[in-house]
Amino acid sequence: MTTTPIVLLHAFPLDHRMWEDVAADLPGTVLTPDLAVPAGDAPPSLEAAADRVADAIRAAGSGPAVVAGLSMGGYVALALVERHPGLVAALALVDTKSTADTPQAAAKRLQVAADVAAAGTVDPVRGMPDVLLGETTRTARPEVVERVTAWVGEQDPSRVAWAQRAMAARPDRTAVLQGFTGPVTVVVGDEDTITGVDEARHMAEASSQALLVVVPRVGHLSAVEDPAAVRTALVELAQRVSEAG
Repeated sequence: MTTTPIVLLHAFPLDHRMWEDVAADLPGTVLTPDLAVPAGDAPPSLEAAADRVADAIRAAGSGPAVVAGLSMGGYVALALVERHPGLVAALALVDTKSTADTPQAAAKRLQVAADVAAAGTVDPVRGMPDVLLGETTRTARPEVVERVTAWVGEQDPSRVAWAQRAMAARPDRTAVLQGFTGPVTVVVGDEDTITGVDEARHMAEASSQALLVVVPRVGHLSAVEDPAAVRTALVELAQRVSEAG
């Protein structure tokens, strides 16, 4: 039996490495593209990132795929559904939301992007692990805090600024989720203070195909804080695709 490929889209301000522990034991083809700055002068947009993900799926000879996105990766996953629906068999929306930023949140993103560009370093976002990780992880698992802090510090400042500007410009894609007919799993850490359980419930209620998974004692980076729980959710989602086919 052919295994449905799985595509894992990372959070901000990280890269594909945040999925290493989840991907290690997943069956079949697993793609973990970096959502890099596009070449040329195109303005920052999650649509451009989604198009690059589509190219990666096609180049691998894969698809339609189970597409899982965490935080920014979830925004890109929904843009992928909108622009390339034939490539998405199922969606896992992990610690993310389908709604747009408020004007205040968008303005804050643009200010951070400007600060990073002016500094030429990632210093303005270096403290983000304090909010990305749940209280339990920060208190009891310093090695995870150190790992995520190192990843943030290794990012390209221009990529960080690009991502903030792209996220600030994204539209509300709740209607895209409502129109998606494949299986959906919404995953959220119960200590996630960035998107949180209310946003997760909003997405789960938007899709008649959705299951909600709340992971205890983890924050916004559930795939890093409890990779086994997220892996199980993805395997079960892929099984739903196989059963439907």
